[in-house]
Amino acid sequence: MNITFEELRSIKHSLPTGSIKRIANELRVDEQTVRNYFGAKKFSNGKSPGWHLQPGPNGGYLNFKDTTILDLAKQILQHQNHPS
Repeated sequence: MNITFEELRSIKHSLPTGSIKRIANELRVDEQTVRNYFGAKKFSNGKSPGWHLQPGPNGGYLNFKDTTILDLAKQILQHQNHPS
């Protein structure tokens, strides 16, 4: 999957408070892993955030190896915008 870095940051900033922790808990990863996925600069143990950045407009294009974190974030946003 490919999106712009700007789109990724927009998704992150649209998430309700506590979503990073919620995603981390659900996936049983630490919160910093989730923050890194959304573009944080702190890479623990030299681990990649799960995407590759290609230079371009809007911060460049991200190619994701695994979209699990992004998919959960989108689910949270969808539920926030359209509660059952």
